[in-house]
Formats: sequence, structure tokens, C-alpha cells
Amino acid sequence: MSLGFHASDWLAQNGSNGISPGLTELLWYQRYTKVLDLTPTMAIHSKLAGTYLAKSKGRGMEFDEVRHYQSGDDVRTIDWRVTARSGKVHTKLFREEKERPVFILTDLGSSMRFGSALLFKSVQAAHLAALIAWHVKQRGDKLGGLVFSQQQHLELKPQSRSHGVLRYFHALTSVHQASDSQRGLNLTEALSQLRRLVRPGSLVYILSDFSDFDEHGLRHIRAIRQHNEVTCCCVTDPLDLALPANGHGSAAVSDGSRTGYIELGSRSLQQRYARQQSDSLQQKQLLVSQLGCKWLSVSAAEPVLNQLARTVKERPL
Repeated sequence: MSLGFHASDWLAQNGSNGISPGLTELLWYQRYTKVLDLTPTMAIHSKLAGTYLAKSKGRGMEFDEVRHYQSGDDVRTIDWRVTARSGKVHTKLFREEKERPVFILTDLGSSMRFGSALLFKSVQAAHLAALIAWHVKQRGDKLGGLVFSQQQHLELKPQSRSHGVLRYFHALTSVHQASDSQRGLNLTEALSQLRRLVRPGSLVYILSDFSDFDEHGLRHIRAIRQHNEVTCCCVTDPLDLALPANGHGSAAVSDGSRTGYIELGSRSLQQRYARQQSDSLQQKQLLVSQLGCKWLSVSAAEPVLNQLARTVKERPL
């Protein structure tokens, strides 16, 4: 199945308006789960039983190796063929099967409510979260996480099957539509709360534009990464990276509290802005990469499936 979606008609295909995520577009991603691979790449320390192979040795369903019998080994695991052939008692070892909860932190804050091309960054984050969620369900894992904005946040403990997926989708649409409230978080606060929620041995996805990422947030990611596998998904808009090349006159810009004006025709300003934004993103990527986290850049100007198809080895869907 081809993933070459055209931006011009892609919104109509999945039922999105590009401004606010709806249940229809999130359900649409169920058919595209194979574009992701959530196989663990680090040792799992959780003691829970499940469907993933841990690097620790023990009793389980998957044969690992044969070694000399030691005092205390279960006699039921003796490998009689190797014992007869070698003349010394050998026992079989197995890899234990483990369960790995998956946690998604989705930032729907004010800096994410922006889009100059296809989608708001917040909507693209919701689409990526939906794709991850459906893959989690397909693998039989439990899904949990945190969805937040400055107006509201919802904490979700891991649950399995479709119930966990649909509960997360409800959180995405609910938080995105939330009006003024006193229950909101910024990114640093959300990471702190996620740190308390995540279980050791989990897979963690952090979906944000990282616009207000600071040393306190980095400290929380460092703590989470000590016992978990972490992927930071940075969602950007073209205007986050560069000013319009063919602009003329001036344009108003605002950070939510202050308003200023920029000269769109200034080439020196364009170059300075692009260099500043590029350096900032590269620095953030370097910081999280040094912790052993993965970094995935996702643009809100193109269907997320097209982008993932270019970053992973192509597999038939």
C-alpha cells in the first residue's frame, strides 16, 4: 500500500479540518500500524509477565542457550541430549517474556496551536499519538500517558486493548477543546508528572515542539531515561524554521502577551532567524541524544505517514 498522500486532498481523506483533532481522523490511523516498530532496543527491568523478550535469563517460552547444570537449577530443564552427548549434565535457559507499558506525553499547549500550512502542530501531534496508540494496541501492550495544555491536563494510567486507545483519544479531543481552567501544565510540569507515572521498563514518547524546554525539563527526561526507552518527537511548522522567502512589507508577531513587527523582505533577518532556529533545535536534539534518547522531527506541513515512510525501512503494510 502506498503512503504517498498528497497534502491537497489529504485532509478530506482522513476527515480532518487541520485545526482541532476529531475522533474520525484518529480512528483512521488504525489501518497504518505497520509503519511503526515498537520492538524494544534496551534491557527491560520490569518483573511483569508479557510479550517481549528481556535480556535477563530465566524460565519462559523462548529458548536462549544451554549451560552446565548448577545446584538449584530446575531438573525439568535438563537437556538430556546434550547431557548424553557430552557426558556432563546441561540445562536449558530461557528468556523470560516481559510486558512493556507504553506512555505517550502529548503537548497541546498554546505554542502548539499554530499552523501555516497543512495542520496545527497540536493536530499533527494528536495524529502521531493516534498512530502510536494503534500500534500499541496491535502489539497487545498497555497504553497510558499524559495529555496537557495550559488549560487542562489528563493523566492516564496504562490500560490494554481498544479501551486504552479510545480513552487516550478522548483525552486528546477533550484537552484540545478545553477552555480556561486551573488544571493546566507547562512542558516542565508535565514531564515532572510523567516521571511519577512511568513504570520502569516502559517505552515513552514525548510529543511537543519543545518551545519552552529548559534544564528542568531535561532533568526530568534524564530521570525517566534511566529505566525506560525514550523517544522525543519534535513537531515543527515551516515558520518555526524560516521566515517567508518572498514576503514583502511587515507582519505582526506575538508571543501571547506582546506584539511586534518584522520586515518580511529583509534577507539578513531571514538568515539570522533561520540560523537561530536551527541552532536552537540542534542544541535540544543534542541534549536529549546525549541521554540516549531518540529524536524524531515531524513537520505539521505534511502527512505524518509520508514522513515516517522516509525515516524507517520500507515495509509492506
